[in-house]
Amino acid sequence: MKREENYSREIFEGGAHEKTILAAFDYIIADAKATAHKSGFTHTPEQDGEKIALCHSELSEALESLRHGDPADDKIPEFTGSEAEFADTIIRICNFAAMRGQRLGAAIVAKLKYNRTRSFRHGGKKF
Repeated sequence: MKREENYSREIFEGGAHEKTILAAFDYIIADAKATAHKSGFTHTPEQDGEKIALCHSELSEALESLRHGDPADDKIPEFTGSEAEFADTIIRICNFAAMRGQRLGAAIVAKLKYNRTRSFRHGGKKF
């Protein structure tokens, strides 16, 4: 078994760390929501597609950074461009979840648990 697999099991056995994950996501979501509100970004149901497209755009920016050697980000140079864009993606997703009242942290914990039960490449997928 790889070290990563052991680490994953260590984190989740007993559920003690689930509370930490939930608390961290609750904090990130609350901060993303407050920052978006303070910055004048609002959410209406008509904007769902636009908000999801903006998440896609952050991932595309991460890909472009990787394609160009993943240089330091221009706004937070202590991180690579892909790190910054992945962070932007997570922040956008957290804000979207907050505006819709979704339980993102709990869903992540549930998906991590479920994914550990799946077979290798579940269904023979190539990637």
